Amino acid sequence: MKAVRIATRGSRLALAQSRQVARWLEATLGVATELLPMKTSGDRLGDVPLARFGGKGLFVKEIEEALLEGRADLAVHSTKDLPARLPEGLVLAAFPARVDPRDALVARRRGAQLDTLPPGARIGTGSVRRTAQLRAFRADLVVEPLRGNVTTRLARLEEGRLDALILACAGLERLELGARIDERIDPGRLLPAVGQGALALETRERDPLARDLAAHAHPETELAVRAERAFLVRLEGDCNVPLGALAEPRAGGVRLRALLASTDGSRIARAEVLEPDAERAGAAAARAVLADGGEAILAELRREAAS
Repeated sequence: MKAVRIATRGSRLALAQSRQVARWLEATLGVATELLPMKTSGDRLGDVPLARFGGKGLFVKEIEEALLEGRADLAVHSTKDLPARLPEGLVLAAFPARVDPRDALVARRRGAQLDTLPPGARIGTGSVRRTAQLRAFRADLVVEPLRGNVTTRLARLEEGRLDALILACAGLERLELGARIDERIDPGRLLPAVGQGALALETRERDPLARDLAAHAHPETELAVRAERAFLVRLEGDCNVPLGALAEPRAGGVRLRALLASTDGSRIARAEVLEPDAERAGAAAARAVLADGGEAILAELRREAAS
């Protein structure tokens, strides 16, 4: 059997994740693997805000083209970086077991917590979701826009430009930097991004590899991520939309917490549902969020994006 060619971004984190999946494939399916690191449009933009040029899809465009053209057999993504819609002909075949989905506070002064940061503390993040929730929780903090890989962001913290960062626990753990986390933030305070902590394995829809991967998917992660993405799809969320969701398997189905916020965090529409399957959970959460003021928030966000 020929080697499975795995397309991946070339960042340190992306390569670590892809190597992890490669080892899993070799052990589970008994196949050889080959990594194909690629530079995406998002990587080339540097510090330019993604929303101006197409959002999260910029980090997957070239990788998905490689799949569709047959230059790669599999792509490994951080699920939170995937846009709501996939190109025709591609499918998310499987999700390996999820790791900690929470956001992490990484402080310059070790041991600090979100509650204990002093008024006016500068906190760096490149996420509109995190920014909106931080402003809602602590309007006294100064939220600084920040892009770049994990290493770059940590360097800016150490240089003294910032007092703290908000990053994903999962990314820090996969880079063996979990000890740098000062606080694993409770989802009741900062709801994670859709799919945060989970890896997504994308393939061509009719490729036999898709069937083989699906047979070895992690059931609990599959259920949770599909519920969260169903919510994302129904709200047509992109990087301009501050929304979060976290699903957890429960007796009788899946519990899904979800929210949609205004950019400044002054309004947040929330929902919590328990449904028997992923699609119904996502749809029910979307309806509840829209009914809780989400319709008006979405309309305002779209006006902001258009201007």
